[in-house]
Amino acid sequence: MKTNRDIKSLRVRVISEQGKQMGIYLTSEAVKKAEELGLDLVEISPKADPPVCKIIDYGKFCYQQTKRDKDQRKGSVQGKVKEVKFKPNIDTHDLQVKIKRAKEFLEKGFKVKFTCMFRGREIVFVENGRKVMNLIIEQLNEIATPDSGSKMMGRMLTMLMTPGVKEKKIKPNKQKTNDPKEEK
Repeated sequence: MKTNRDIKSLRVRVISEQGKQMGIYLTSEAVKKAEELGLDLVEISPKADPPVCKIIDYGKFCYQQTKRDKDQRKGSVQGKVKEVKFKPNIDTHDLQVKIKRAKEFLEKGFKVKFTCMFRGREIVFVENGRKVMNLIIEQLNEIATPDSGSKMMGRMLTMLMTPGVKEKKIKPNKQKTNDPKEEK
C-alpha cells in the first residue's frame, strides 16, 4: 500500500478516520490534511477513478492487520493431507507397513488420503481394492474416521480419513414388559 508522498495520482477521493467521505482533493492537499491531524494518507483502492485514500494511523493499521491475519491462521485447521498409495493385490505385511505410516500421520493431526491404483487388467477386480479399504478402516477405527466411503475416480479408488473418532450416540433400549396390551 502506498502512503503519503508515495501516492502518484493527481487527485484522490479522501475518507476520514471515522469512515466518512470528505470529497475529492489534490494529493498534496490530502497529505497536508493528514499531517495536520498527525496521521497518514493511505491508498486503499488504487484502481478506482480517482483512487480512494483514507486518513489513518498507518503503523496502527499495519499492526491490526497482522494481528487479524495471525488470528485467522490460529483459528484455521491445518488442511494438509498426506497420501498413502497402494495396489489392490498388496501383500499383508506391506499393507501393515502402510497402515503403520498412516497411523503416524493421523496421530500428528493430518488427514490421510488412501489411494488404491488399478493398472491394466486390475481394474476388473475393484472388489479387491474395496476389501483392502475395509481392512484399513477396521485397523484405524480407533484413531480415525473415514469422511465418506471409498470412491472410484477413473482408475483409482480413494478414501479420506480424518483423525479423531466420532462418538456414536447410543440410544437406550426400551424395557420390555410382559404386559400383553403393550405388544399390540
